[in-house]
Amino acid sequence: MLSIRRFMRDLRHYKKAMLLSILIFAAGAALGAGNVDFLTRLIMPDIERLGEYSRNLAQSDHPELNFFMFIFVNNAVKSIVVILLGGLFGLLPAFFLLMNGLALGFVVAAAGANGANMADLVVRGLLPHGIIEIPAILIAAGFGLQFGYTALKSLGELGARDVSERTVNWREFFTSLSRGAVWIVVLLLIAAAVESTLTYYLVGTSR
Repeated sequence: MLSIRRFMRDLRHYKKAMLLSILIFAAGAALGAGNVDFLTRLIMPDIERLGEYSRNLAQSDHPELNFFMFIFVNNAVKSIVVILLGGLFGLLPAFFLLMNGLALGFVVAAAGANGANMADLVVRGLLPHGIIEIPAILIAAGFGLQFGYTALKSLGELGARDVSERTVNWREFFTSLSRGAVWIVVLLLIAAAVESTLTYYLVGTSR
């Protein structure tokens, strides 16, 4: 059940949902990059609170471990919730993707506007963990979108007189969903380990 080959097959099988996930995220990033002034007033208080929390973790006795636990638990819980609540017609995954893309686009654009070295920001701050974390989040949201589509399709087939006319196989879908959730958590575990060690070190040495 947990074969990585079957997981990759699931991604190909639900490629439309995965592509839609990427497109919504990209649209959010474009909106975030293009509306820096407006978003600065809107979400800067949240960013400042997150920065304060990050500084507290950095000053703790075991900063790498604390960063690892915070990053992993936060991302894993959000990803599983996005998958499960995707059954509500895919609304939450779409919103989740849009907001995460918005935040990423805003942070990168705001840093560039403030004179930050963009190559340094990408290579040191985003690339090490983002190359794993962002795809994992996109896959989680993709499964959530597919869940919403499958739920809508199943509702549309309720009027079929014969059960054999229904095309939704819930058992097969939930097997794929469970397999996807496990591999997403594994990817986020790796991403959190990288972010709390390599990224933490690289960003720290650039200051």
